[in-house]
Amino acid sequence: MDDKDDEARSIPELKLEALIGFNGHVPFGLKLHPDKKYLIYPLGSLVILTRIDDGKQEFLHGHSNNVSCISLSKSGVYIASGQVNLVAVKAPVIIWNYAARAIHCQLLLHKVKVEAVAFSPNEKYLASLGGQDDGSIVVWNIETKQAICKSSASTYGYSLTVEFFHTNDNIFASAGSGTLRIWELDLTNRRIWPTDCRTGKLKRTVKCLEISECDQYMFCGTTSGDIMKINTRLKLLNNCGPARSKFSGGINVLKVLNSGDMLVGTGSGTLALCSKNNFQTLREIELEDGVTSISFSDEGGQLLVGTEGAQMYRVSFEDFKADLLCTGHRSAIHDIAIPIGMSQVFATCSEEDIRVWRINKPKELMRLSVPNLTCNAVCFMSDGHAIISGWSDGKIRMFDPKNGKPLLIMNNAHNMGVTAIANTRDSKKIVSGGREGRVRVWELQPQSHHLLDTLAEHKETVTCIKIKSDDRECVSASNDGTCIIWDLVRFVSLQRVIANTLFRTVCYNLDEHQIITSGTDRKITYWYVLDGSSIRELEASQSGPINTMHITNDGNHFVTGGEDKLLKVWDYMLGDVTHVGMPLSAAITAAKICSNNSILVCATADGGIWQWRFPHPPSS
Repeated sequence: MDDKDDEARSIPELKLEALIGFNGHVPFGLKLHPDKKYLIYPLGSLVILTRIDDGKQEFLHGHSNNVSCISLSKSGVYIASGQVNLVAVKAPVIIWNYAARAIHCQLLLHKVKVEAVAFSPNEKYLASLGGQDDGSIVVWNIETKQAICKSSASTYGYSLTVEFFHTNDNIFASAGSGTLRIWELDLTNRRIWPTDCRTGKLKRTVKCLEISECDQYMFCGTTSGDIMKINTRLKLLNNCGPARSKFSGGINVLKVLNSGDMLVGTGSGTLALCSKNNFQTLREIELEDGVTSISFSDEGGQLLVGTEGAQMYRVSFEDFKADLLCTGHRSAIHDIAIPIGMSQVFATCSEEDIRVWRINKPKELMRLSVPNLTCNAVCFMSDGHAIISGWSDGKIRMFDPKNGKPLLIMNNAHNMGVTAIANTRDSKKIVSGGREGRVRVWELQPQSHHLLDTLAEHKETVTCIKIKSDDRECVSASNDGTCIIWDLVRFVSLQRVIANTLFRTVCYNLDEHQIITSGTDRKITYWYVLDGSSIRELEASQSGPINTMHITNDGNHFVTGGEDKLLKVWDYMLGDVTHVGMPLSAAITAAKICSNNSILVCATADGGIWQWRFPHPPSS
């Protein structure tokens, strides 16, 4: 085992050039460090630090699953983050040392999910709130790294947020559905004592808390779209508003200004400035998707805003004008496409849209949206004149890559959704695979299409299709444990390979006499096309299936990625790993090498897009 560990350590690491991605679903997830130099935000299981000046990124590795909450201490010395976990498994809270970029301590008492974390004003204590399966609040001593006390967060309902007072390390508040409490820490008896706030007949679910600088009032943003103002000394409702026009989508985030006015971010995408007296809107702007984070970027009145749609905005406080800083996918990416012979752009597909990105200094160039549907597969036509995509409604859609206009819609291509797609080198045919197991060959005609044949030998979802360079044969991989070589002239099967696995991906080698496959058995298998015999098996992963594979144009190297979050580059002939990427934020769902071997792009199940320098130049 030690020899294997030494060998793994000696494998060179891939150089990451850029990362696109931000989990906008995490409440208050976008933070600006007090030094004003770094943005801090989660993506999958990582906490990312991005330098504002030049975009240089650093990564905090420690969580085993998606980060669910994040908090910064007042001086910025510590970062705290919690995660979700499997049912009945404990979910850790990690306190990070910001200067060292290292774990200060790992705190393990909550089950399944950590809902929220908050630092005390003098950074002595951390309060952590468990999710609905856990229902407890724990107060931790940061210096000793030990729990001081643990208590049930609420008598009725469940808690969603926790916040310390500004002037006292021993007092904090928690709120949620059917609960609004102020807690006092009793160090002598190692207890926390709750007092319920009285709101009369008003019943609300509170999503966010903000306490005024002098700790006199507590403001609660609710799912009903109004704000409750609580007198903290009397623990009594003081005011509630706005009375008439409540904020649609509920209030996700609140920020109290020095003037007493408030910034409000709503679930419908409204960012508003509200009056301190009657909560009436003074200024507002509509952003794309619900607002989940607001931070002040400088004294000159710039706001940094994060949304559920994985977008970051810079908003001017004076006139409420918004500049889009960066965009990303809000959910898992299913496929990546790079045009043949081009290394300037690539496309990704996900829930509801396809996006086209520039490779150098990655930036979104175009978005092709189809609401309420999922795009499962995407490729560029070989001549570059169209983007071809397969969707969950069973249609194949073609778009113009210059302006994004629809060129052709092929209705009822597959009755349970299109799951794989490829097109021939002459750009005259498309081969598609569906969830029902059919492989169909289509002929493209000016402004129309024609079904040439349906190949019905797979019993389960077709996961991958690759076409030979002469356009006369193709191979399809399926979850039924078979890969079938098809004749695209006579429309018959020529050969099949069978294994005890769900095949996820397949590639032809350079001379196209062999194919390599991978899937849930965690193995890479080399096969002869002619007789379907197995030549070689490689152990590709220690844990989890391999989801994606792509081979270079010269056939010397290929890349794999899967549930183990590791991107690996292999030597085809030797069968050895030549380079490996750092552990990523989530399972790798797609990977592609551009045709000149300069760039490798992979995507993860959390919507992250990772761009790497490919280590092997093309052979002559």
